[in-house]
Amino acid sequence: MNKYKNLSKILIAAMAIFIAPSCKKTFLDETLKTSQGNEFFKTDAGILQLAAGGYYQLFTGPTNGEWWYCQTQYGTDEFKVGGDPSNSPWNNYDATLAPGLTTNGNLQGSNVYWDNLYIGIGDANLLIQNATASTSASAAIKNTALGEGYFFRAYNYLKLVQQWGAVPLKTSVSTTVELEFTRADPKDVYAQIIADFTQAKNLLPTTGGPSHLTKDAASHFLAKAYLARASEINDSWNTATKAADLAAAVTLCDAVIANHPLASNFAALWNFTGINSANETLPEVIFSAQMTNDVTTNNAVGNTQHLYFISRYDIQDQLARDLGGGRPFSRMATTYYDYRIFDRVNDSRFWKSFRTKWTLNGASPVAPNVKGDMGMMFIINQPGDPRNWAKSKICKATVGAANLIIDPLTSHPIPTVYVAYPNATTTDGALNTDLTTVYQAFPPLSKHFDGSRNSLNDVVGHRDFTLARSAETYLIAAEAKIRLAKLGTGAYTDALPYINAVRTRAQYANGENRASYYDGGNTVQSATLQPAGVINSFYPANSYYESNNIPVTTAASASLAIAGIAPLPAEDEFIISSLGLTNTYDRMLCLVLDERSRELCGEYLRWEDLARTKTLVPRAKAFNVDAAPNIAAKHLLRPIPQPFLDGIQSGGRVLTAAEKQAMQNPGY
Repeated sequence: MNKYKNLSKILIAAMAIFIAPSCKKTFLDETLKTSQGNEFFKTDAGILQLAAGGYYQLFTGPTNGEWWYCQTQYGTDEFKVGGDPSNSPWNNYDATLAPGLTTNGNLQGSNVYWDNLYIGIGDANLLIQNATASTSASAAIKNTALGEGYFFRAYNYLKLVQQWGAVPLKTSVSTTVELEFTRADPKDVYAQIIADFTQAKNLLPTTGGPSHLTKDAASHFLAKAYLARASEINDSWNTATKAADLAAAVTLCDAVIANHPLASNFAALWNFTGINSANETLPEVIFSAQMTNDVTTNNAVGNTQHLYFISRYDIQDQLARDLGGGRPFSRMATTYYDYRIFDRVNDSRFWKSFRTKWTLNGASPVAPNVKGDMGMMFIINQPGDPRNWAKSKICKATVGAANLIIDPLTSHPIPTVYVAYPNATTTDGALNTDLTTVYQAFPPLSKHFDGSRNSLNDVVGHRDFTLARSAETYLIAAEAKIRLAKLGTGAYTDALPYINAVRTRAQYANGENRASYYDGGNTVQSATLQPAGVINSFYPANSYYESNNIPVTTAASASLAIAGIAPLPAEDEFIISSLGLTNTYDRMLCLVLDERSRELCGEYLRWEDLARTKTLVPRAKAFNVDAAPNIAAKHLLRPIPQPFLDGIQSGGRVLTAAEKQAMQNPGY
């Protein structure tokens, strides 16, 4: 990470202080000069290094490892298992998703995320203790470091409580081995989170983002914490704080929104043009993990999230793996929910979030095709499309074969075309069947594509990872307004200005080419890095016109603004009907959750949003075919990891089986 150059020094100091034995005088009378004592961390240089280590640990979660998508994205309405089922228990909720799930190859164990978050809390406690004790002459350094420490601790606990509910609450530095822990009630954990985020907001500077924490970053996450505490998962105890929490969330959001205007074009957020791209510092971005190509400061493997959404384009007819297409780990496949929730004629976000065309890039094209033709296309059409798409997968075997689709730009056949609703079907699922074949095809989310890597199979990504942007801040405020209306404060329509702000930004502008498309795959640093004879598979267009079957136009699209709460947009009414929702609150909550998907799809927020609102089970049953058979109410919380239960003690002895079960979440 380019902003934290002192990482190697931090790690060396930590090894020397916490692992190496103390030095004693010897017959050589040597004095160790290379390690720092604990007092060093009370100096300006020391607390700055502790803070840098805190950033490093916080960024390790979202940028480096498969556990992040396992616990934040899998098992929801947005994505299901792709072509590689390595981590399928996290999506399918089968019997193996248990306290003792252990890491095995790519499979992530139940304790990986838990351990990572508690390491971050330990780092935060160390920073808070030393910054508090510091006699720094610089109030700015001391206050900023303290604010960062409080933020780190609150952020990690917010993740913990939303995943596991009651968790051990540790707010001091351990000076000896500790083995006895109990789980604090969520009420107490949230109280600590809110107190810490409040401290962070009061101490952090107003400038320095998105690479460093600011007051606005703390305010955004404090609003998230208030909203989470006021959500359905906590309804057994949150009555006394709910109204005040929601009002506070709106106030915080309004202040953040004022300082972070939305980008004028949704696509600008994802227009990654190269390392340290301009899109990464748009005013909309509040806080992000910054990456570079310097391996000594890039979190070891940089940002690996470019790996997980990509389908197996490389095994399609006449296509080959290349840097622009990415390394297709194929972990997460798009669901039909993602197709259903967008107005795909007027809402540009679908076409700017998913790749639907590839360039024919293989070394040996089959005549009449040549390299540079369109090589593969996904038709994401409307249910009941009357055009005669006879198959969901159409491959060219020989010239003149039935069902060939001709590219009008080249008059050449498109070798492979997938269709969401073939042969005028109205039911979902045609593309799902392709995952059971060798083709493993689906239109991938492209928000994390990164063609700037240094070699074909390199996992080291250079894109920044956005942790907070103001489009989400708008939707936090909208949800808070909906909840306040349920409590009798204000009206449900009070949420609409916040929702409409992100919706109107998503409209096609007058003069805009609706087929225009770009993503981070168009950032190959040099053609010499590509395999011999292979060109970039990136194709600078989407299948907007082919999918919608409408004439080419550059006129502004119809307005996406919602005028009233009944009826809601047709896409939302479909979801509402599918879920059997009837009362106004449930309908409006459904609207804001749908809008969060339209805006924030694949940004690693979904599982926690659905779990806290207790909508996870019905939505996964309705829209995730792999999760539907097994998901149950117990899955609103994760199993407490078995390694933790096996490692702790009570009264100086290991826990009995009954005591371990008593500490476990219900149903596991």
